[in-house]
Amino acid sequence: MASFSPRGISWLQTAPLVVILLVFLIAPLAVIVMVSFWDYSVGGMYPDFIWLNYEDLLTSPTTIALYQRTLKFAFLVWMITLIIGFTVSYFLTFCIRSTVWRMALFLVCTVPFWTSNVIRMIAWIPFLGRNGAINQGLMAGGVIDEPLDFLLFSEFSVVLTYVHLYTLFMIVPIFNAMSKIDFDIIEAAQDAGATGFQVLRNIILPLTLNGIGLGSIFIVTLVMGDFFIVRVMSGSQSGTVASGMAYEIGGLQYPAAAANAVVLVAVVVVIVSIILRFVDVRKVLTE
Repeated sequence: MASFSPRGISWLQTAPLVVILLVFLIAPLAVIVMVSFWDYSVGGMYPDFIWLNYEDLLTSPTTIALYQRTLKFAFLVWMITLIIGFTVSYFLTFCIRSTVWRMALFLVCTVPFWTSNVIRMIAWIPFLGRNGAINQGLMAGGVIDEPLDFLLFSEFSVVLTYVHLYTLFMIVPIFNAMSKIDFDIIEAAQDAGATGFQVLRNIILPLTLNGIGLGSIFIVTLVMGDFFIVRVMSGSQSGTVASGMAYEIGGLQYPAAAANAVVLVAVVVVIVSIILRFVDVRKVLTE
């Protein structure tokens, strides 16, 4: 019976994961990068090595506007979900002393996410429309005289839907990091005369930073990779980089879409790398 050295055993243990990453991650990315340099026309695409797709992409005012709008959506959704996620996690961790009630309320937060994203997204339309519940309620209360048009099929409805669908991805890592904080540290700080704001700034926030970083990565990647929500909730009046790629694919402009995908991945990698310079998300995943 053959015997393996510890190094060989380690390689055998990691081999299945390496194969999976090569087949389902590295190989598709390599194909996308390769196609991004091909030429194309109405008749199809042709193997080549040209920079025209990237030149058109980086010099197009439309594409630059799409990237600016995508980054704006990502920043707004990140900021709002961070405020909501931190507040909810703080309440569950430090205001609910009973572990049973804490977990029960946390599960309540997850209940809406048991349904389809499409259903929860479309459910906003009857509320936000000109004849929707919100406009009717405001008009009945005398707050407004005519329906508000910006509530639906606008950037407001896009951001609102993103926040509704993705907030849990910020709550979970923050709550996980915050629940590991030792209450004795906080009590010791309070006994030493620290105010509530000082405890929050010097103890809770630094110990929660890794969870915030992991949640931020989730939010940024989800928003920047979406094309369906922005298309439906904006009434096709707004767009992002991913929706631009969808239109290019629909027009059989595969090399242009591949170049757009490569640049988008590069932008996301840069943002994630910046986040990882300030936090260590491995602690949240391994603890």
